[in-house]
Amino acid sequence: MSESPGPLVPAGARYPWLCLWGGAAASLLSVGGRFDVPLAAWVAPLLLIRFLRHTRPLVGLPAVFAVTVASAAVWMAELAVPITWLTLLGDVAFGIAYGLPYVVDRLLAPRTGTLGRVLLFPAAAMSVEFLLGTFGPFGTAYGMRAASQHSSTALLQITALGGPYVIAFVIGAAATIGNLVRDRGAHRTALRWAALYAAAVALIVVGGQVRMVFTGTGGDTVKVAGINPSQAAIDAETAVHGASRLDVTDPRRVDRADVRRAAQPLLDDLFRQTARAAAAGARIVVWSENAARVADEDHGAYLRQASEAAAAHNIYLLVADLTYLPDAPHGRDETHLFGPDGTKLWDYEKARPIPGLEIYTPGDGRVPIVDTPYGRLANLICYDADFPADTHIDADIVLVPGGDWPEMGRTHTAMAGLRAIENGYALVRQDFNGQSGAYDATGRPLSTKDTTTDSGIWYADVPTHGSPTPYSRTGDIVAWGVLAGTLAAATAIATRSRRRPAPPSPAASAARASGVGPGR
Repeated sequence: MSESPGPLVPAGARYPWLCLWGGAAASLLSVGGRFDVPLAAWVAPLLLIRFLRHTRPLVGLPAVFAVTVASAAVWMAELAVPITWLTLLGDVAFGIAYGLPYVVDRLLAPRTGTLGRVLLFPAAAMSVEFLLGTFGPFGTAYGMRAASQHSSTALLQITALGGPYVIAFVIGAAATIGNLVRDRGAHRTALRWAALYAAAVALIVVGGQVRMVFTGTGGDTVKVAGINPSQAAIDAETAVHGASRLDVTDPRRVDRADVRRAAQPLLDDLFRQTARAAAAGARIVVWSENAARVADEDHGAYLRQASEAAAAHNIYLLVADLTYLPDAPHGRDETHLFGPDGTKLWDYEKARPIPGLEIYTPGDGRVPIVDTPYGRLANLICYDADFPADTHIDADIVLVPGGDWPEMGRTHTAMAGLRAIENGYALVRQDFNGQSGAYDATGRPLSTKDTTTDSGIWYADVPTHGSPTPYSRTGDIVAWGVLAGTLAAATAIATRSRRRPAPPSPAASAARASGVGPGR
């Protein structure tokens, strides 16, 4: 006689946990890392909301927070982010912050009608992204849903109207409306919301295609060249310092005598490559971040050499250096632009040093802009481009020297490319030890090149006319409006719920009727 089977787990009890595991897997594939699947960014909130709405808050919310913290940790692992106390703290903070919209949906949305159940989550998700991207120390380096949608260029054009955080609202609304349809089936209200959402997304995508076709950037282009130190120059520098340049970025721990010994061979290499780029027809030459390493007492001679090179080759030359100072903060991350007559047109210091990794004093954040025969040129340095509020620049071409590592480079350059769509200028990012890329005013890649190896000079033909966008003119007015509305609605709902008990949600009622209720 066969043994009696053990007690079966009711299908209704298994279902929410399947949603959790599916949502967790999708979340780990949509972190803004190297292995993102664009569709996963849409699936993750759909399933996590489904899980939460069928589970007790004391059980469901910790599980979702575990997913959001794990997602931040996976992002750090994928991109080989250096582990410091600040980045670890940031990992936990990111996880908690990006879990907050789920708290709003689970605890407040059931106390509202259909409108609240549809709009509260996407509004909260957009608000969290906006607050972290604007006021957080890491900007949009992690967590921006737009960064997971690089292949959907037409969809991303909406950011030229409302800013990059709008994508979080669009994806969040898909999750809540999908759950509404799942709960109510063919009910007229659910179908209306689904139809309205489908029409809105279609309008966004079609409008994006139209913008990409008709955005006027003129027919004129300029050849831009990107310069990295050659492998031979890097090897010579490493031999002097006894460590790679990635290990000698902290100027407090570097022997200044070694810096002076290594500087001139490195500069000779950079200027040789600059001459070759000019001979190949480049009219603008851009060095990667910290390409030159010079002691403060040699800085004047280095700038004179740059001025002479720009004049000799009749080019606009953007040189980038790490200058070692004798006193605190011991280093300065900066760029200098020289015109074809040798005139220095700007000095710019990095406005956003990476917290926990770069000890430099931030620059004043005033982005330099100059008029040239090739349009209005402007300049950011690497991490500066991770703060959308700082990148509303009235320019035609924005030059972004970057300094990354192989795991980070491609993703970081693609993130910077979003700024081109949002503001309507071409963007050229010359990246050391990563991937360099040039984008037009609609975010279409003009040229990309792996610059993790000794791959030579990189070239791109870049439009000389930008196309200013509503977002570049009005800034984050849409995000501020959504944030204000979210806070007002959450306050009103929380205040009202103190005076009367919350009605059960349709999903909760159905679950209780089946004997598998989530409880409260």
